Amino acid sequence: QVQLVESGGGLVQAGGSLRLSCAASGSFFSINTMGWYRQAPGKQRELVAVITSGRSTNYADSVKGRFTISRDNAKNTVYLQMNSLKPEDTAVYYCNLHIYGSSAYDYWGQGTQVTVSS
Repeated sequence: QVQLVESGGGLVQAGGSLRLSCAASGSFFSINTMGWYRQAPGKQRELVAVITSGRSTNYADSVKGRFTISRDNAKNTVYLQMNSLKPEDTAVYYCNLHIYGSSAYDYWGQGTQVTVSS
């Protein structure tokens, strides 16, 4: 059974930084994509950043230049370094593991709250 455990959320002032971590455990195919999505109150869940097992990355326009996604394949862990945080970054951040192939599947973490005060 695959589990994703997130850590690193919290309260920070605008302009500050936070680092999120997500560790995946269990058995899954090594060719995959890990990433972060977020959901603010009253809004749909949206992509923040994703990274493939080959370390190709994709970012939402709203976070480009401020957030950096990285991963440690040996630890099955993905990180999100968030700098220059803005109040509009406030949301619950969810870790995602996407498995490709005929049995494609998405796993989700429980979510971690990020609150940016102005």
